Amino acid sequence: MAEAGQGAPMVAHPRASWLCPDTGRALQQGELMRAMARKRAVLLGETHDIAEIHRWQLHVIAFLHMVRPEMAVGFEMFPRRVQAVLDVWIDGGMDTAAFLERCEWSKVWGFDPALYLPLFHFCRQQRVKMLALNCHRPLVTQVGQVGWDAIPLEQRDGVTPSAPATAAYRAYLEGLMGGGAADRQVSAPSAISDRFLRAQQTWDRAFACGIADHLARAPGDLVIGIIGRGHLEYGHGTPHQLADLGIADVAVLLPTDRDRHDPAALAGIADAVFRLDVPEPPPPSRHRPRPN
Repeated sequence: MAEAGQGAPMVAHPRASWLCPDTGRALQQGELMRAMARKRAVLLGETHDIAEIHRWQLHVIAFLHMVRPEMAVGFEMFPRRVQAVLDVWIDGGMDTAAFLERCEWSKVWGFDPALYLPLFHFCRQQRVKMLALNCHRPLVTQVGQVGWDAIPLEQRDGVTPSAPATAAYRAYLEGLMGGGAADRQVSAPSAISDRFLRAQQTWDRAFACGIADHLARAPGDLVIGIIGRGHLEYGHGTPHQLADLGIADVAVLLPTDRDRHDPAALAGIADAVFRLDVPEPPPPSRHRPRPN
């Protein structure tokens, strides 16, 4: 085994295996999936333009659906104003082209839809409810500029004020902005503004509110979240906001293409990490991705 910077042994991670971040031990997939199926929410982190990650998400959803078919899948990619379109899609009321047009895909997300269509078709084929978890973009901008208290209730798009950010979350975001790797908790710091932090937390809270709202309506469901990993790692972001909403039985699963990890950076990043193949290059996109 190779050695980490302080002489601690690196944790090896064979391809096609799950790893416990806190112990570095291998996890048996069947046992892990059965444990995940007992949660209220399982959040699957992603890097948006990596096809292999979306294949992994589909496989995990399929595994969990076999164990617990009472589920819904929530997507960061859709603002809640298009929820009715998702419902019609699941009911078979439109073809793929009409679905992408009516949910405003090119406007609100912009990544190649081929990356996500297998997930959408799985939900349609299995009649699994899809949830639009995002808020409208102007809310994020306004909260960043003036804060929650200045936003009229009718303009909050169903989102409640976020729980205060922890110092650890700010440090994590500073690490990412300073060029840190996705699985490192802190890197070379680059101080972030309060405005940036408020905007990030608006997304975190919007996703949490969407999940919590569905669980209030359907408490027996398992909610799967398809969400960018920066909103999930180390229990920050959306998991923190879910806990504030009273939903603590939540797990985070992450993918990686690394064959070994620094144990100090890995600890606490998620409940389990899966080793993928080397990701394929992202497909070209004609749109600038901007969540809305």
